[in-house]
Amino acid sequence: MPGMASDVRTATGTVRGRWEDGVAVYRGVPFAAPPVGPRRFLAPEPAEPWDGVRDASRFGPPPPQPGRTTEGDDWLNLAVWTADPGRAGLPVLVWISGGGYLRCDAANPHLTGAAVAAAGAVVVSAHYRTGFEGLAHIDTAPDNRALLDQLAALRWVQGNIARFGGDPGNVTVLGQSAGAGSIAALLTMPAASRPFRRAILQSVPGTYVTPELAAEVAAEICGELGRISSVADLADVAPDDLVAASRTVTGSLAQRFDRWGPMAHASTPFAPVVDGDVLPSAPWAALADGAAGDVELLIGHSRDEYRLLAAHLPDIDDGQVEVLIDGLSPTPGAHPYRRAYPSAGPTQLRETALSDWLFRMPALHLAEAADVGGARVWLYELCWGFGPHGASHGLDTVLLFGTTDVTGEVTAAGPAAVAAAEQLSQRIRAEHLTFATTGDPGWTRFWTPQRRTRVYRPEPVVVAYPEERSRALWRHQRFGLLDVTA
Repeated sequence: MPGMASDVRTATGTVRGRWEDGVAVYRGVPFAAPPVGPRRFLAPEPAEPWDGVRDASRFGPPPPQPGRTTEGDDWLNLAVWTADPGRAGLPVLVWISGGGYLRCDAANPHLTGAAVAAAGAVVVSAHYRTGFEGLAHIDTAPDNRALLDQLAALRWVQGNIARFGGDPGNVTVLGQSAGAGSIAALLTMPAASRPFRRAILQSVPGTYVTPELAAEVAAEICGELGRISSVADLADVAPDDLVAASRTVTGSLAQRFDRWGPMAHASTPFAPVVDGDVLPSAPWAALADGAAGDVELLIGHSRDEYRLLAAHLPDIDDGQVEVLIDGLSPTPGAHPYRRAYPSAGPTQLRETALSDWLFRMPALHLAEAADVGGARVWLYELCWGFGPHGASHGLDTVLLFGTTDVTGEVTAAGPAAVAAAEQLSQRIRAEHLTFATTGDPGWTRFWTPQRRTRVYRPEPVVVAYPEERSRALWRHQRFGLLDVTA
């Protein structure tokens, strides 16, 4: 069937996709109206219906983001991969991309849903407004427009996915990094309005911000353009100009520690805003209070989360790493870290502490909070890697999607790496798909006293949580909100 057309009638019109390697693919399908003109910086509105058949053979334009010129204005579109559009009842995975809350692109070859769909699922990859367009605090505009876009995509799935062979009653949201942070926020929603059944969160970041900090970030970005952060004053500003201004502020985050605190270490000035409306509280507190007690959760992280992110940073000395660790919020403090990791030099200690603060401990604490709140939780850690970056941030995601070797990096690492990557990819994909299908990935559930954890390596095991030294350091810390400092 390669190259053959395949038509599906959605609620707004017919789309024509293509069969590619045994999977039907539909690209550039709008799920909301273009968020431009009078709709800019507002909540998403329904897509306009169309007559005839819409070509869905090419990816739609992604939202404005660094590194590329914005194309068109119909950013709120999605792609669908399905093993069988004529079938009924396939499990559905809705991918919410990471990218530092700055990037999102369904055309990313590392994040294609073909392999997961071929294993017996429907995969949806949805764009959402990133960066300033989606997360900046703007006067008279709703906060968290990125989250509202994701909800609009999930509601489109509820209304349309059965026509692609999927089961709208068996939807799993899947996200990595910023995508996982978005899902953690979506889990705080009232259960009656939650348009998914399960969630897979890979490398949940620990960064959620107050309206006050979000307002200062937006004011700094607007100041680069001589504007103020209001819908009226920004209406005629080109999206790419806001991207460029955001990049300037992002590049100077390290110099803003005195006012923005540990946000300076997050590599992005954007994060979900706890506004009391779209996002009523930080996810850890909400989940501990039972917000997701009816949801099955698969949560995980990689062992060497910060190593790839730190590759461009200069080495630091003992005094600098002490200031860095003591300045995190929350933080166990630099001296406890030195006692726990006595053989680590300052650069390695920075990597360990920021791996913990940004991803590892937020993920562990989210699992613990959800367990306390009554959710059924499974936890994993990826402990295999290749090359200098080890089990790096995002490696579990590309293993899941079967795209680890898209650029030939694994092949360059040698036959042993290729064999291990393929073995792990098949296992991770099978277990994640089993979870999406049944609500149980097939290993022992996580619960706080034992903390049983699937450890992914060429010979996977289930053991007590492996990062015990860090867990002990952080056991009395509580993740909350980042705010401006005095």
